[in-house]
Amino acid sequence: MKERDLYPPLKAHLEAQGYTVKGEVGAADVVARRGAEEPLIVELKLGFSLALFHQAIARQAVSDQVYICVPTPKKAARDNVKLARMLGLGVIFVRPRDGFVEVQCDPGPFRPRKSAKKSARLLREFDRLRGDPNDGGATRHGIVTGYRQDALACVRFLAVHGPSRGAKVADWAEVPQATRIMADNHYGWFERVARGVYGLTMEGQRGLADWGEGPD
Repeated sequence: MKERDLYPPLKAHLEAQGYTVKGEVGAADVVARRGAEEPLIVELKLGFSLALFHQAIARQAVSDQVYICVPTPKKAARDNVKLARMLGLGVIFVRPRDGFVEVQCDPGPFRPRKSAKKSARLLREFDRLRGDPNDGGATRHGIVTGYRQDALACVRFLAVHGPSRGAKVADWAEVPQATRIMADNHYGWFERVARGVYGLTMEGQRGLADWGEGPD
């Protein structure tokens, strides 16, 4: 498929809505007029790209009615459509096999929906972290989460005191979820040696060596 293959079905779609459509007008790929309305501008590309978004943003100096048009993606393009919405751009898909035109979103102001659940989860993770173990953007050994810090606190306790009951680890290591963490054994660091009693595995010893430095 070539970019110009997008034009005939797109033009037919817009003409059906009462627009007069012309291609390659000035710097714009497609310009459509309908009465006294401001022009509708469409930028054509064979896929989403930063260059496509840059071009479309530049057209917003001419009109608020700016769309980007690409062939219908083989994979979900939810993030790209969301980005277009955030930039005030519309998105149009053209299906290659039959030229079916589908408008994913129209240009307009974008107001993100806040998620109280996600916000609360973020704040819980912030409060759970001990100190500031991660440099922003750095992932040398991976990200240190509050969960990992709690698991490491359990590892350190067991390394010193040997196999212990979950309640004791929770109390002495100050990790309220110690029993659940050791039972879930997400990192392979723990083993149950008796009912309610947990010890360290060899992987736990290695985990202490790899992750043991830093704030408790």
